[in-house]
Parts: sequence; structure tokens; C-alpha cells
Amino acid sequence: MRQPPTPAALLSLLCLLFGLTLAPAAAQDSPTDAPPAATETSPAVPIPTRATRIPPESTVNGTRARLELYFRALNQGRTGLARVSIMENQGDLQIANARALFLDGFVDFFGGDGDGVYGLLAANMEQATRRENPLDVYVTFSDGTRETLSTTVDVVLGEFIRQTVTLPPDTAYLLDAATERNELAQLSSIFSTVTLEKFWDSTGFAFPVSTALTSPFGAFRTFNEAYNTRHTGWDLQVTLGTPVMASAAGRVIFAGFMPIRGSHVVIDHGYGVFSGYSHLSTTHVTRGQGVAKGQVIGTVGSSGRVSGPHFHWEMAVNGSFVDGAQFVSMWMP
Repeated sequence: MRQPPTPAALLSLLCLLFGLTLAPAAAQDSPTDAPPAATETSPAVPIPTRATRIPPESTVNGTRARLELYFRALNQGRTGLARVSIMENQGDLQIANARALFLDGFVDFFGGDGDGVYGLLAANMEQATRRENPLDVYVTFSDGTRETLSTTVDVVLGEFIRQTVTLPPDTAYLLDAATERNELAQLSSIFSTVTLEKFWDSTGFAFPVSTALTSPFGAFRTFNEAYNTRHTGWDLQVTLGTPVMASAAGRVIFAGFMPIRGSHVVIDHGYGVFSGYSHLSTTHVTRGQGVAKGQVIGTVGSSGRVSGPHFHWEMAVNGSFVDGAQFVSMWMP
């Protein structure tokens, strides 16, 4: 029989969705440390709404450009927005391009509001928590000159929950570490393709199905009381055959079968942003096809590693799985 969620689990889930931070009892020194809260089930959560534009949380002024961060710290599995713009009294000087080095990876910035460029900084769900991670942004101006803007970013605890999942005997064979590693390696290869074109528009991203969220991103999962893994996305409360829509405009980079995700579609939205749609019963798109926001790309099914009709939705930014609910609710140009 399912047990009701504990108050600690409910509080952790609210923190996960809305960016609150709880002080852990002890510092998390590595990605393998146990989470601070645990539960076997999770309540349905309404879809969060998109935030309006907010002032930057911090600013770094250079000689000719400034860097603004729209977040205080990055929780594990979350995404933050950065902006680079020209300082005052620089005449007709413009930014030709900007690129950041953060957490040992490069991030290309994209055009936004005419006088600035934006970059998405992501911390994966297993990123070690640490204060003052270096962030260096390399700016090239229209006259060929360059400038580096430097600061630091704190990566803090993600507050993930625990879940137990029971699979029927006919799918239990998918509880295999090698199968999971191979599938994640395939996805990593897909996410390594960075398209320097912004496909989404000013309306941002949307959920692929308008329904409540259930099993949350990042949960520590134990299958059949034996196999431990992480939940790379959100599950949405849906029924068999429900249409699934593209979260934003983009290009289909994968449409096929994976052992765990079943019939799966991945959309490349440009600049290292991808969305994935799993366990489909039918697929209405093919690899290389352009899609519009809200376009039906398939229907909910029960393919892959599931215990019944099931829809799993995930997002990745700069090669890392991130909290799609937080990403969709974040303001972006």
C-alpha cells in the first residue's frame, strides 16, 4: 500500500520547484552523498507559471562590457541566466560574440534584446556542491578587441527526494547497469551537438502536456528493492493516447527506440538546449524535421522501462540533465 508523503518530502518538493533552499544538516562533499529527505511517493504538483523578467542578482563591470547574473546560486540540476552588455559611453561598439567557461565546459551566448547577449549556465544533478566555482566570460567586440569578465558561482544542494519503484517481471530485465550506461552514453552523444541557432521564441518553453507533475526530477530511485538510479526528468499525470506537444520550436535530432525510454523523441532547440519525450505509443516526427512550439509529436504509451501507461519528459542544457519545471518557469529572452 502506498504511504502518504511525509511533511519533509512535501517541503523538499516545494523547494525543488520554486527555488527555495534548505540548510542541510551536513555539507554534501560529493555527488554520491545521501539526499536530506526521503519518501516512497510524491504528490501531484500543478504546473508552475513562467516568471516575469527580474533585475540581475549580481553585476560585474569590465572596461567595455558588463556581466549580469539573474540568480544567486545554482542548485544541483538547475539552470541560471547570464547576460553580457556594453557599458555606457562606448559609442557604436557592439558585442560580436561571447563565450563562457564554467564547470569545465564552454557555453556560447545568444542574442536577446538588441544590446545584450545571454548564456545559460547549468549544474547537473550530481555536480559536487562547492562555493565560488570560477566563471570566465570571454567577450569579442565588433572592432575585434576582447575582454574577459570573471566572477564565481556557488553550486548548492538540490534537495532531491527518494522513491521506490516496482516493475513487473516482464520488464525487470531492464534493471541492468550496462543497459543504463549505454543509453546515457547515447544521449550524451546527442547532447554534445551544439547548434548555434536559437529556435525558440520570446514565449519561451512550455510543458508538453497540460497536466499535473508527479515523480520529480532528480529523485534517487530504487527499483524492485535492488537497483539504484536517478530520475533524469519529470513524470506527468496522463492517460494512454494523450497527445504530446513540442515544448518549443526546434529540430528533431532523435526519433527512435531506446531500451529504457522506449519510443523516444529528442528536440534540439539550439544553443545546447534539448527536450526529450519518452515511452510514446506513436511518434509523428522524424529525425531532421523542424517542429513548432505546441506541435503534436506523438502520443503517450507504455514503451520502455515502465510499470504501465506513463509519460516521462526531460530537458538537458549544455550536456547536463536539468530540472525542466524550473527551466520552463524561468524568464528567458
